[in-house]
Amino acid sequence: MSDLGAERERDLERFLTFVDAIVAIAITLLVLPLVEVAGSFHGDAVSTLLHEHTDQIWAFFLSFAVIADLWMTQHRILRNVVASTPPMMRLLLLWTLTIVVLPFPTALAAGSTGHQGLTKLLYVGTMAASALLLALLGVEIGRHRDLRDSGESPDPVHAFAMVAAFVVALVVMLLVPFFSYWPLLLLLVPDRVLDAWRARHARPAQQPQV
Repeated sequence: MSDLGAERERDLERFLTFVDAIVAIAITLLVLPLVEVAGSFHGDAVSTLLHEHTDQIWAFFLSFAVIADLWMTQHRILRNVVASTPPMMRLLLLWTLTIVVLPFPTALAAGSTGHQGLTKLLYVGTMAASALLLALLGVEIGRHRDLRDSGESPDPVHAFAMVAAFVVALVVMLLVPFFSYWPLLLLLVPDRVLDAWRARHARPAQQPQV
């Protein structure tokens, strides 16, 4: 590898380390409101605490799962990337912004404003924007063969499917408030649909010649 190529790879590694640190901090911030609740609780039964703050606990686990899934998607998209382009860096920075912002709408969703349409729009909209940026990142990397150390191109389909699931869930949540945040379970659908589609269209394994 040339000195220039090695320097580009080191720069990318430093940047991705920075991105991973941001995600780690953001995902940690999600639990801080629960820590404060536990510290200010003066009752006798922990079950009372859990019952009174069910919404906050549920919002924490949901946001944790979403951020973890988004990070895994980002990891799959970048796993064979060794260099970068300015659009790629901008997309990654914007993606980290959505991750950093997410604890704010999470707190709104867990509070007294959780039932409001604007809160749902901020909460799910932030997630959808994050998934969309990952999809665009996959497209950008796929356009430049020299960014990757193998011929395997990233598959942005999963990220686009996540965007669709978020949008559908948000529409249902706004049109039928009774469902609350349960429509976000639609996020379980894309992986299963994609796995079934890929299995159906996969080429049959070649039989060994006798």
